[in-house]
This record gives sequence, structure tokens and C-alpha cells, in this order.
Amino acid sequence: MKAPLDLRHVASLALRDLIHLAHHPDFDRVQDQISQVRGCTRPVQLVGSTEPRDAATDTVLRSYSTADEPTGRLLTACGNRRSSRCPACSRLYAADTYHLIRAGLSGGKNVPEAVRTHPRLFVTLTAPSFGPVHNRLTTDTGKTLACRCGERHGPDDPALGTPLSPATYDYAGAVLWNTHAGALWARFTTYLRRELAAHLGITQKALKAAVRVSFAKVAEYQRRGLVHFHAVIRLDAPEGSNQPPPTWATADALTHAITKAAERAVLTVASDAIGERELTWGDQIDIREIAALGDGELTDQKVAAYVAKYATKSAEDSGTVDHSLRCAHCAGRGYQRGPDGFRDLCDQCDGTGQSEPIADLRVHTHVRQMIRTAWHLGHLPEFADLKLWKWAHMLGFRGHFSSKSRRYSTTLGALRDIRCTWRSEQARAAEADRQEISDETTLVVSHWQYLASGYSPGEELLAAQVRHDLTQAREESERRKTEGDPWL
Repeated sequence: MKAPLDLRHVASLALRDLIHLAHHPDFDRVQDQISQVRGCTRPVQLVGSTEPRDAATDTVLRSYSTADEPTGRLLTACGNRRSSRCPACSRLYAADTYHLIRAGLSGGKNVPEAVRTHPRLFVTLTAPSFGPVHNRLTTDTGKTLACRCGERHGPDDPALGTPLSPATYDYAGAVLWNTHAGALWARFTTYLRRELAAHLGITQKALKAAVRVSFAKVAEYQRRGLVHFHAVIRLDAPEGSNQPPPTWATADALTHAITKAAERAVLTVASDAIGERELTWGDQIDIREIAALGDGELTDQKVAAYVAKYATKSAEDSGTVDHSLRCAHCAGRGYQRGPDGFRDLCDQCDGTGQSEPIADLRVHTHVRQMIRTAWHLGHLPEFADLKLWKWAHMLGFRGHFSSKSRRYSTTLGALRDIRCTWRSEQARAAEADRQEISDETTLVVSHWQYLASGYSPGEELLAAQVRHDLTQAREESERRKTEGDPWL
């Protein structure tokens, strides 16, 4: 019998746990699980079992139970798209977004290659000004010009994007614009179809019968804390990407319609506390045609890579936090119902409703003021349905970071299903070779339950090594591509 390990001299809890794992006879399986989730930052721990059975005889063909695992549970990736929360899963999400966008530009994933001949534009819609901010202007030769404050800001200057006069900056308008940005986009798409029909001299009904407007967009935070949208907008036949639009539906006509629709899209928000606000797009609208043959300045690959990059970034890239500020105990209300029916202050947040005081957040003053404004607006009766206190850490933005029209291309869900099916088929084929199992007569019975999230201290060290190895391999691959390695 093996004597138990004496680890009293090991001060590190993580190192103790790692040594215990390393001495387990199935240590390779522990490493394999962590490698399969690619070092996910906070994997989901599951317990349960699965049994493939013969559908005719109900005979158990094989079985799997987490009770047989060295750690007693199975790790699955968290799937978080935020790069600040899980770099491993966010890279997978970005890759899926890249393929989704690329398929709608150059074909693939059930989209014909002829789609590259359709009129396609890359459009950027920005937020309006809510007050002058520090900026960094450069000349065509790269020379930095002075800001209105008189200084020449560096590219990493924390003052960039912050108000020149915080006292007069319209924080309420900025937060409400973020909140309604998704609705403003929806209104823009409505006017886009109307303006396209008017420009072509036909009715909206006739346009719908001849042309379909397809798009995919992603939201990006500017340094001033306001979102703007990057979108691929394409013209198709009514059935979608399988057929080209009529020859009279051109990129020039689409450009004209986008410009006019952006000017017409207006949302009015009224409140006794802040008065009336008209929410519009900013003056800076960028519209560029995507090269059909891939030899122009704006190619399919560049656009898809650009959109995918921002699909995994969120408000934290503008200097805010990447987690909700609601008190989990009272859901941000600041009170709880006592046994007598009366409201009692939440003893976890002392009635503030905040998981941590906004004043203590380690963020720029400008960002803190936007968070505070969103929190206060969310508790006004006229804005209660917007739940701004829930989205205060997002500076008011509560829409989807990436979205697309139905017929643009494939979906993220379909891409995940394809990947899952491929992995299942690989595993099933390997098992069938060993046990001669037929898919047509197999019934799978599974029981799974959530246990927890994250790693043990020792597993975290192994996950860190997996992440390091993947980063090194990725950097080496990029280096070889840059140097033109003939073996790639």
C-alpha cells in the first residue's frame, strides 16, 4: 500500500492540489479534459451519465458516468463571447462570426459563391455629439495636431474621448442614446427600404417583390463610451442570396438610400426629469463598397476579420467594468419584502442595490459618471421598463452586439451544431469501430446536472499552461505567415 503524500511543507494550495492530481493514476484524463476546453477560463462542471442503448432490445451498448472520472465531474467550455472574461471561448466565437460574415460576402455555408457579385457595402453609423471631447487629429503625413484643449494627445492618453467640460456634457442624452441604439437601427432599416424604393421610382410593394435587403452588423464602443455600428449591407433577389437582384438595384442606389435613411431615422424620448431628447445618428457616416473580386482596398476577408474582431469586445474596452453592478441579493432594488409584507432595506448592499459602490469603481471619472447616470435614470418611473440599472455597467447599451437579417447567411447556432455534430461523429465512429454499434438502432439516454463553475487550484495551473501553449502556437503561426513560410 502506497503511503499518503505528506505535503505539509508545501505552502501553495494550488501546488498541493496539482501534486495530488499528478499522483492520480488517471492524471492524463485530467489533462485531457482541460485540453478539450482549450483552457477555458471558467468552465462549467457537470455530473451525470449517458447510456447508448439498442433501440430494439434496450440493451446497454456502453455507458459513461462522471463517477468514473478522476475528479468526479466533466468540464465543458463556458462559451462566453467576452474576451475579457474568457479569451479561449471568445476566440471561438470570433471565428464563428468571421465565417458567418465571410459566407455572406463570398459564399460557403449554403451560400453560393455568386453572392460576391451582388451590391455590397460596408457601412459605419456613429453616435452624435453630446458635448466636445478630447481627441487626437492627425494630418495625411501622420503629424499629430493639437486638440481643442491645446495639447497634442498620445494614442494611449486616457483623456481621449472624455469631455472638455464635464459640467456641461449631456450625460443623460448619451446614456439614453446607447439605450435606444438598437431601436434606432431598426428604424434606420425601415427607412432604408423606403428610401431605396423612392430613389428607384417604385412602390415599396414592388421593391419587396424584386429586391431583398440583407445585412449583418456588430456594435463597437467608442472611447467616449458611445456605441457605433459596423454593418455589411447587401442587395439580393427576394428569395435571398441564391439569386442576384435586378440590374437596376445598384450599389450607388443603395448608397443613396443609406445616406437618406440615416438622416431620417429619429427617436424622441420625453421625460419630466430630463425633458425631451431627439436621438439621431451622428454626422460621420462611412459608406464603402466591398470589392467584388477581392483585389480592392476593402476585401471580403478584411471586412469579415474586422467585424469578427469587435464581436468579442464589449463595453469594458471603453474603460468600464465587465460585470453587472446589481446586488444579487435584492436584484438591484435595494430592498426586500419582510415576513410582515413591509419593505426592508437589503442587508447585503445597505439599500443601494449595488454589488459594489459606484464611487469605488476603478474607472475613469467620465465612465463613472455615465454608469451613475444610467443607474439613476433606471430608477425613474418613466424609464423603469428600460431596466437601466441592470445595464449600467454597459453604459446603458442593452442590445445585441452582433445581429443579422434572416437571409444574410448561416447562423451562429448552425455553426455550433455543425461543430458539435462533427465531434460526435468522430467519437461515434471510433466507438463503432470497436463495438460495431449501428447509429440507426441506437437510443441515447442521458442525465446531466450542473455542479459548479471553474477549476480547482491545481487544475487552474494546468489550464494556464494550456492557454500559454495555444498562445505560443498562434504567435508562431502568425510569424511564419508574415515571413512567408513555404510550408504553410
